[in-house]
Amino acid sequence: MYHLILNLELILNLEQTSLEAEFGFAFLMFLSGLELDLRLLNPIGGSQGDGSRWTQPLFLGTLMLAGTVLLAFSAALFFAPEGATTNPLLLGLILSTTSLGVVVPVLKERHLTGSRYGQYILVAASIADFVTLLLLTSEIAILQRGLTLELLLIPTLLLIFMLTARFSSRVGNVSRFEQVLNSLSSATAQIRVRGAFALMVAWVVLAEGFGVELILGAFLAGAIAGLVPGSEDPVEREKLDAVGYGFFIPVFFIMVGAQFNLGAVLESTQGLFLLFWLVVVAFIVKMVPSLLLKLRFSWRETLGAGTLMSSRLSLIIAAAAIALSMGLISDMLNSEIILLAIISVAVSPFLFNRIYPQHKEDSRSGVIVIGRDHLTEYLVERLSHGDEQVTVICPDEKLVGPFAARGVQVIDDCGHYDTNLEEAGALTARVLLDITPSSEETLEICRLGKVKYGIPLVVTRISDVELIPQLQEMEIMVVQPELATAMALEGAIHYPTVFNLLAHQIEDIEVTEIIVTNPRIAGKRLGAVRLPGDSLLLSLQRDGTLMIPHGNTVLQMYDRLGLIGSPDSVDEAATMMRA
Repeated sequence: MYHLILNLELILNLEQTSLEAEFGFAFLMFLSGLELDLRLLNPIGGSQGDGSRWTQPLFLGTLMLAGTVLLAFSAALFFAPEGATTNPLLLGLILSTTSLGVVVPVLKERHLTGSRYGQYILVAASIADFVTLLLLTSEIAILQRGLTLELLLIPTLLLIFMLTARFSSRVGNVSRFEQVLNSLSSATAQIRVRGAFALMVAWVVLAEGFGVELILGAFLAGAIAGLVPGSEDPVEREKLDAVGYGFFIPVFFIMVGAQFNLGAVLESTQGLFLLFWLVVVAFIVKMVPSLLLKLRFSWRETLGAGTLMSSRLSLIIAAAAIALSMGLISDMLNSEIILLAIISVAVSPFLFNRIYPQHKEDSRSGVIVIGRDHLTEYLVERLSHGDEQVTVICPDEKLVGPFAARGVQVIDDCGHYDTNLEEAGALTARVLLDITPSSEETLEICRLGKVKYGIPLVVTRISDVELIPQLQEMEIMVVQPELATAMALEGAIHYPTVFNLLAHQIEDIEVTEIIVTNPRIAGKRLGAVRLPGDSLLLSLQRDGTLMIPHGNTVLQMYDRLGLIGSPDSVDEAATMMRA
């Protein structure tokens, strides 16, 4: 009787562990879908494009995926005679996956998500992640049930997804709804976390009801959750990551590890041979199609994008687990795919950071201003005292002469912002300042500057509060007139000396910002760095975080420093930090 009870408890524990592993599996795909930004899949065409649809992110990303699938399927035919798979098409789709969960953090770390280059990579990776998941789901459904009318349930599920996504994005623009979410997101309510779980479970049940693999339902739920206001909040993301990666997802990987047969790979020459070619093929099928990016970028950028998109993690492991359970791949190939995921996650980001040129935006120079009112005149007058070339697009006719007298480049054509920005040198400009009154013009100009031309700093003045979240998601620096005026008045009251310094142009005092790129300076304490002349360090920004500098602060590469002092001393300090 004792042994019977013990065996029964063991069976129940195994069933419970299996359920938790399946839930972790679903949560892993949910977090993968959360990384998908559906807004990126909108073509940047029309007036926002570069005049050629063939080099737009959406079109190039689709071509790259088509090339990847074709190459991967061709390579999968090589593994079929070895007995590793009975379905080369499924293996080809597995090899075509990309991990957004790896691509996004690497781009964020390099501050590339808002750049033109980063947007191309994100679009291509998003298409690869989304479309390969759909193709894998369809192929698995065909293998399980054949070519039946039940396959129409997949597009029906996608239609429900599109309607839900549209509804979510519209609800997200309602300020009252966002206020309610924010008020219920703390303490014991935690409505965002609970809502995420409820949404995932609902879509998993819906997918199961449609006879579709749960990975598609969980992934679509994550994509919808990404449209809800506050989904980009790092605190909320950290909560979901903590619950997922802290508890449920490890159970899934434990179950995967239980099926991981490392001995079958290492003990045979055939296993090592197949692993070697699997890794080679996995990089080739991504690197070759990514050469299409050479139409828009340099060789180093193109090769860097190919290596980064070669990373694979959650989807490839999930798809391999399903294929193994259906008997479509061998146990040895499943273990090799897991090893491939481990290798690619470790190698791809490392190669990308070595290949991609370090802080290319540092070589940019020039300020572009778009506007025609008195504020434009005032700002251009101040900016023209600096060392960078200032270009004004579409100014008031009365200002063309005075601007030209100050050495300011003037482009008086209005409306054709894409052509005007290119003529103004947007490909090499450091700053784009938009002070146009129209919200539609502002959105177009900012998207062109950030997405197409990759201008590091895009600043805009806007009164339409509803557009601010959309602009901030593109990493646009937004100045809201009423708020800016209130802050300026408060600054004038509490810090009159600093306010006068920043608000009025003083010939013998200069305030500037520089980036540390001198390896001989990096690693030193500020107390040990002797700044030339009367230059003084005001602020230090590192990885987006503003710090109060003190003598024991150790400088690091790419720290952003705020300096004040006489123009000659500040120039010497800048040269020292950049040498």
